[in-house]
Amino acid sequence: MKKLLSVAVMCLCSFVLCAQKDVTTFLGIPVDGTKSEMIEKLKVKGFKYDTLGENDFLTGEFNGMDVRVYVVTNNNKVCRIMVCDVNAMNETDIRIRFNKLCRQFGDNGKYICIASSLDDFIIPEGEDISYEMTVKNKRYEALFGQCPIDIKNIESDSLKIQTMASYFLKKHTLEELNELKNMPSDQFADLVAAEFLQMLKESDKRSVWFMINELWGKYRITMFYDNEYNRANGEDL
Repeated sequence: MKKLLSVAVMCLCSFVLCAQKDVTTFLGIPVDGTKSEMIEKLKVKGFKYDTLGENDFLTGEFNGMDVRVYVVTNNNKVCRIMVCDVNAMNETDIRIRFNKLCRQFGDNGKYICIASSLDDFIIPEGEDISYEMTVKNKRYEALFGQCPIDIKNIESDSLKIQTMASYFLKKHTLEELNELKNMPSDQFADLVAAEFLQMLKESDKRSVWFMINELWGKYRITMFYDNEYNRANGEDL
């Protein structure tokens, strides 16, 4: 029994230490590694490298829109992918686009809404966006956490167990799993559930969010795919 418990503790510690393997992804590409590596991977996806003054970026199509993609680094590691609309919109169109994006993320099982309700992000019909932004300094933004697996359809107990087990199996080596094969079923279930819960908690390290930017009365959406593991956390202070 002591051996089984020690293996269980080892597995949980292994999960926490290896959590960075489940980093934010953009088009299936981990937001990690060097800038040059990321640029090459984005080129494979069809984006074209470009420069404008001192800035470099990639151009292409994302989610049906023409965009510029910026690769942001910290200590030579990619920590953010920033996706900016090329074409500006009027107030009516940006409201439709923003709300549509909110619902697309809300319907995608790989994202958790970081709000009590998705409706907290939706812009009401008739709201004066220009007034709210210029006079009240309101920021229109929506924040989500990205999960490494699809959790949309795990309301039923059977699907929840299947999803948790699948994730657990992917996280561990055959050697670790063999050590656990004689563990009592209730203890094993608790271990699997604990790792799955930890994965959900780690979603704040895989934040994906977007906001409305205004310039000269025209509006664009900017999206951010952040790997918080690579973000600056005061290490250089």
